[in-house]
Amino acid sequence: MALAKLGVVVLDCPDPRALAGFYAEVLGGTVEGEGDWVDLKVPDGPALAFQRAPGHVPPKWPAGDASQQFHLDLIVEDLDAAEKGVLALGAKPLAEQGGSSFRVYADPAGHPFCLCAC
Repeated sequence: MALAKLGVVVLDCPDPRALAGFYAEVLGGTVEGEGDWVDLKVPDGPALAFQRAPGHVPPKWPAGDASQQFHLDLIVEDLDAAEKGVLALGAKPLAEQGGSSFRVYADPAGHPFCLCAC
């Protein structure tokens, strides 16, 4: 028997509302809240929350001397179309792009995420 159930994945960031808006455009869903904590209720998958972290320092990727801490794998049907979409929303490539199974980016606050072909 499990001891707990996953409630929400929380990302520290300098601007919770802006980062929630980025992920709402990528994943769909509804942004709720203001100030230091903002939730994103997504239609399929766990909820995401965004917490203001003064002095937030984005993880480095790749870096042998600094852990990326975690990353999100986002499943997409068309890698090329999804790539165009996330770049237009402010994502930045973190690796040479053009792969056929996954591609790596940073969100506007610097968190790494992958677009993965389904």
